[in-house]
Amino acid sequence: MVEQSDRAPLLDWEEIPPGQPPPSGPSLDPADSVSSEPSKCRPQGREGAVSGWALSPGAPGSGTAVRGRSPHSPSVQAGPEGDAGATDEEGDCAFTGLSVKERRAAEWEEKDQIVAVFVVTFDTRSGNMVEWCLPQDVNLEGVEFKSMASGSHRIANDFIYFRKGSYFGLACFANMPVESELERGARMKSVGILSPSYTLLYRYMHFLENQVRHQLQCPGQYSPLEAFYEDKKAVLPPGGNGLVTACPTSALGTMVNRCMHPEMKITHPAGCMSQFIRFFGEQIMVLWKFALLRKRILIFSPPPVGVVCYRVYCCCCLANVSIPGIGASVPEFRPFFYINVADITALETELSYVACTTEKIFEEKKELYDVYIDNQNVKTHRESLQPLLRINSADREKYRKLSEQRQLLLYSQEVDGDCTTNEEDLFILFFMEQNNRIFQTLLEVAGSADPTLTAEHVRAMGLDPQGDRGFLVDLLEVYGIDVMLVIDNPCCPSQY
Repeated sequence: MVEQSDRAPLLDWEEIPPGQPPPSGPSLDPADSVSSEPSKCRPQGREGAVSGWALSPGAPGSGTAVRGRSPHSPSVQAGPEGDAGATDEEGDCAFTGLSVKERRAAEWEEKDQIVAVFVVTFDTRSGNMVEWCLPQDVNLEGVEFKSMASGSHRIANDFIYFRKGSYFGLACFANMPVESELERGARMKSVGILSPSYTLLYRYMHFLENQVRHQLQCPGQYSPLEAFYEDKKAVLPPGGNGLVTACPTSALGTMVNRCMHPEMKITHPAGCMSQFIRFFGEQIMVLWKFALLRKRILIFSPPPVGVVCYRVYCCCCLANVSIPGIGASVPEFRPFFYINVADITALETELSYVACTTEKIFEEKKELYDVYIDNQNVKTHRESLQPLLRINSADREKYRKLSEQRQLLLYSQEVDGDCTTNEEDLFILFFMEQNNRIFQTLLEVAGSADPTLTAEHVRAMGLDPQGDRGFLVDLLEVYGIDVMLVIDNPCCPSQY
């Protein structure tokens, strides 16, 4: 009998011997399959280790005029004021302001939508291979490498987010020593699932962890996985055109705590965003600029890769904007999560993405990325982007404010017992508000009688008139915002 772990109040399936009545227990209705117990409030950063997360330590008076040059310039009219999202009487997200297609996609987003479940094994003769899957006719080509990262034989367990075509996957890997010459002393497997969106995959993390251990101990017993698939298999929308598969969207406004962006739910592992920012320190401001500019960002790290998949997601969260119309003409900031050499062809056509890899060979493939991150070393081979690597005074000031807000939050949680906000919400809102301030100012200037962006405007956006000039030039071009940027020559005294 396969017992449910007390760490995973997700599913209630057990493998019951023939002739034994099924246990009485909670309904398998999808609405009841996830624990509704609210998480306890505690200062983030003081919790124990989370499963899969490793704590890581011109001349005076003259100027230069620059205009955005995108052929698809968005309207300069700022959207209606107020929150784009609202809550209904029961506190659920009402998705106001969304189109019918967006609303249907958002509502369907919350439902179970597993399109495949699979077991991958390492065979000493054939290498990685798909051992079992449902449905049997699903195309899983390449999944055997995505769900078992290169170098995984050196670690005991891991979890991996990845993309397979238009689907996203989550797999849990485990490595168990065995006394077998045929298996060379180690049995390695991954159990994973595919879904049209990554936003709810976290729900099944513990189930997959339990099942990969079960597969290592009792190879070939797939009954729990079959029951899982039958209960959770997706009924996809006609044509599959309404899927929500992109990075964090701005459609739901800033109501992060009560009505969270669906994509933000991947941050449920406590401390995901806070550890991401503590890991990079002030360099988070460098990553923020690259994310807002929709650059191709590749993160290298040896296994385990689960923590690095979280960093991929966190990079996407840095670019959230809740002003209607912003970003409509720019490439989607797509999370690829874990990639390997089999993804090279797909990456060649991507204009914007964030991904991670354990394969060092990618560093040599400079045509595939704009920004390369090795541990805490952020670098770019593109000369035009290298000035953005320098941290300026405005960056330090923003990081100081972010750290100060975090300390105030921790104090209110510890002393006052305030559970209304957590660190994840704080960090996401911090960058969203920063982005909104920048684009709101740019739209107001673009729609004014004198569309000239001055140093006062730049400072009001929280940027450095000199240090962030190149960033602003690129931002105007990428988003197609038609304003005149006038900044004095840095060799001469400032006029303001």
